[in-house]
Amino acid sequence: MSQINRYLLRNLVLATFVVTGALSAAIWLTQSLRLVELVVEGGAGLGAFAQLAILSFPTFLPIVLPFGVLTSVLFTYNRLTQDSELVVMRAAGLGPMALARPVLILAGVATLFSFLLSVYLGPAAQRSLVAMRQSVRSDMSAALLREGTFNELSDKLTLYIRDRLPDGTLLDILIHDARTEGVTTTIAATSGTLTDADGVPRVLVHDGTQSKFTQATGRTEWLEFERYAVDLQSLRRELPARWVEPRERSLAQLWTPNADDPTDKRFAGRLRAELHNRLASPFLVLSFAIIALAALLPGEFSRRGHGKRITIATIGALVMQSAFLGIVSLIGKVPVLAGLLYIFVLAPVPLGLWYLRREGMRRPVMGGV
Repeated sequence: MSQINRYLLRNLVLATFVVTGALSAAIWLTQSLRLVELVVEGGAGLGAFAQLAILSFPTFLPIVLPFGVLTSVLFTYNRLTQDSELVVMRAAGLGPMALARPVLILAGVATLFSFLLSVYLGPAAQRSLVAMRQSVRSDMSAALLREGTFNELSDKLTLYIRDRLPDGTLLDILIHDARTEGVTTTIAATSGTLTDADGVPRVLVHDGTQSKFTQATGRTEWLEFERYAVDLQSLRRELPARWVEPRERSLAQLWTPNADDPTDKRFAGRLRAELHNRLASPFLVLSFAIIALAALLPGEFSRRGHGKRITIATIGALVMQSAFLGIVSLIGKVPVLAGLLYIFVLAPVPLGLWYLRREGMRRPVMGGV
């Protein structure tokens, strides 16, 4: 690789990281608001929020990356044009195809990375994200146990704690349990801790007394204890069984849905659309890069920049992205459109390269300075 190509590639990579990072941060901020609400409602800690935030990145990065590459190519080559660096490179005998080589290298690597995100990392992160969301929503222990108030965990279970220490120790605990038919149990203890054994939340109380009233006999039994465990299953909500969304499934699961699952049969179109979306969307990175090159490299050079060309390239990419999503949604109903999707997403590549090669055969015209 020549020194000029290394120089161009270095600028392109830096711009891609900055633009993609900025776009990702903007999207992440919108996503984090929902994550904060989920964590607050579920009572999870800062660690759970950080994990949810990190897992959300691979789910939207494949959408951001094509626009990151497009913007970096437009910005880099427009800046080089304004600084007259591209004019000097063209005068040194570098044609459009030679100047496009660093972009093709960057786009090729970014396309492979987008494939990795779409096919493996994205679905795996989505599965982990959904699993953590389900866990936070089902485990309500930290959110429900408030200090200084009677926490009605169910219509037959009430728990009172006076205070909670930073290490999680509960002080002055009172539990009223009527879950057993005909038996009412009241427990008073000086301290206790919340535990989770085999997925069942419990409060482990220390140094207290238990009174058990049996309605059938009318007798009350008293028990003093040093340590006693109380099942608090009411703190964990049992969430209904859910259908695994297409975004959570592996490529193999999308390719061969469960023939015995009626829901898979019902939503076979969504599964098919997700499959082709994952396989075709990474090529948008390459196509967007070619669109940017075809907009800036051919034709006259101007130190005032190419605002009109940049606008046309940006609008073209947005229209292509919108049309791509439209075709993907139609594939669920019209499977024959799957072939059209790949033709559509790859068409700018040969057309753009042909256009660059044709312009390279012409004598470069310099003007507009």
